[in-house]
Amino acid sequence: MLLNEAVSLRIKELCKEKGLTQYKLSMKSGVPQSTLSTVMKCMFPSVKLRIIYEICEGFEMDMKEFFDSPLFDRENLID
Repeated sequence: MLLNEAVSLRIKELCKEKGLTQYKLSMKSGVPQSTLSTVMKCMFPSVKLRIIYEICEGFEMDMKEFFDSPLFDRENLID
């Protein structure tokens, strides 16, 4: 899968795990809901690191924890 798809899936996975809606994540992270929606629909070819950082803040986790998922294993990603 592409990296932006892995990011999208990870956000969806964490929202479900933490019981957050897209709206609640937007409020907690400060990332506009329109941006969050665009990221989750894979409409960006890539996601800025700053946006991922802010999303991590909304999940109350560091980026290391966000990327600590098999979704980001090298063999699961394509260029």
